[in-house]
Amino acid sequence: MDDSRIIELFFERSEQAITELSNKYGSLCRRVADNILNSRVDAEECVNDAYLGVWNTIPPQRPEHLAGYVCRIVRNQAIKKYHANTAEKRNSFYDVALDEIEEVFSSPGSVEEEIDAGETARRINAFLGTLDKENRILFVRRYWFADSIEDLAALFHTGRHNVSVRLSRIRKKLKEYLAREGVPQ
Repeated sequence: MDDSRIIELFFERSEQAITELSNKYGSLCRRVADNILNSRVDAEECVNDAYLGVWNTIPPQRPEHLAGYVCRIVRNQAIKKYHANTAEKRNSFYDVALDEIEEVFSSPGSVEEEIDAGETARRINAFLGTLDKENRILFVRRYWFADSIEDLAALFHTGRHNVSVRLSRIRKKLKEYLAREGVPQ
């Protein structure tokens, strides 16, 4: 079923909308949550919570890209669950991805920095537009979907070292790009 029809089912308040959403994007949503949480049980809980979130926001929202919309909700749910689960311990899998990208950004703290977060996000999107398709996918899969280096190596039919080097170069380019754009480092 196409996305526009699924959205119409949500507007009709038909429970079939959740079933169709799950059939079409359930495995993607579970992968996003599991990559962050590294727990199938917690991932499934986040996906179910996300479906409820989609139910509660459509209507009035009418997302242009349903997959991105539901994945963003799943990701936010998974990050909340991750923080709750790891308040005093580290989950090395997800923390490694966060540590890699953290070097690019200044530490959050001031109100001004929080206000600038939206502008920084726009600049990151502009930077991603400067990358070739493969590097853009690599970056997004690592830092948004939290795919492991091993999974990315398999996806791109290359070695782990190659993926790590490419990601390092992309982060360096991002850091330089943001500096040129005046984003505080």
